[in-house]
Amino acid sequence: MSILDSFSLSGKVAIVTGTSTGLGQGMALGLAEAGADIVGVDYVDQVDTKRLIEGLGRKYLNIKMDLINSSVEELKTIVEQGVKAFGHVDILVNNAGIIKREDSLVFSEKSWDDVMNINLKTIFFLSQAFGNEVIKEGHGGKIVSICSMLSYQGGIRVPSYTASKSGLKGITMTLSNEWAKYNINVNAIAPGYMATNNTAALRDDEKRSGEILERIPAGRWGTPRDVAGAAVFLSSSASDYINGYTIAVDGGWLGR
Repeated sequence: MSILDSFSLSGKVAIVTGTSTGLGQGMALGLAEAGADIVGVDYVDQVDTKRLIEGLGRKYLNIKMDLINSSVEELKTIVEQGVKAFGHVDILVNNAGIIKREDSLVFSEKSWDDVMNINLKTIFFLSQAFGNEVIKEGHGGKIVSICSMLSYQGGIRVPSYTASKSGLKGITMTLSNEWAKYNINVNAIAPGYMATNNTAALRDDEKRSGEILERIPAGRWGTPRDVAGAAVFLSSSASDYINGYTIAVDGGWLGR
């Protein structure tokens, strides 16, 4: 097998959360281009994503679910539906997440709980359900979670987001320690400043956007396509000896 063949995801099935727009849609498209069928999960129907992926000749299962308020039992059904539709699952991309901006002195309990629920609790228990299924199937698997620059830095006015993304980096390491023996690779991607819905306000602020771009050696905002390449790599056999690591896709932000 050539090195290029090791990046192929032909015959694989990937569960991707938060696929209606942005990074989730971009990664789902990248995985499909590499050969995977997709189980997409979001709180809205993913009409555009489904159309784009089926246009590539791949299959797409649309699951509509509110991941902020989902129970552990409901999260298990995501994996079950994937297996029912495609016979197996191989890859889990934990992308869905939210951010709440407010001064820490007045940060609300609801803003704390909502962010922690989807950014941390949901990811852990969906990973648990996926891990149990992959172990039962006996073929190994790949988990890729979306961390953040705030997995490394403190940020301002985003206490729950920083806590969740720092925690996710830690969970990535602990799950890799436990599950590597089952041939499950657990890794993460820390995107830098990306041109997505979450950053629309920052990009619209000419002064703040200029300050951000001055700090990025690459001199531009990242795109979903930039993250898709890392997601394909971490989902493929090309990354079989990478465990518990968080790759920064940040245009050089952390190195500055």
